Amino acid sequence: MFSPSNFTHSDIREAFPRLSSLGSGPLGEYADMYGDTLDEAIQEGASCHGLQFNLEAIKELQRLLSFTDEQIGRITHAWILLSIDVTADDSEATFKGRYLTYRAFWEAVLRAFEN
Repeated sequence: MFSPSNFTHSDIREAFPRLSSLGSGPLGEYADMYGDTLDEAIQEGASCHGLQFNLEAIKELQRLLSFTDEQIGRITHAWILLSIDVTADDSEATFKGRYLTYRAFWEAVLRAFEN
């Protein structure tokens, strides 16, 4: 069973295979190709997959969100899932988007997949 206190990169990829693959699409290094804002990239990330993928991603997101904020932050950082820092101040960037916490970001991703 996955425990966020003793995780390895392999453990994370095995526990969250759908979320691990999101970093290679709209939520990856070139998120700005999928919209002008992080919210647009999130919407695109959810809409570019099939129903089965989305259902599995929802389960993974619910599981991820069951952890504490600190654990979610550690999992997100250790994972190297995101090539963009969703919590960074982007006032100077052309691609706009910022969330105060990783939990807030993943909750937005969950809402996009649920819709």
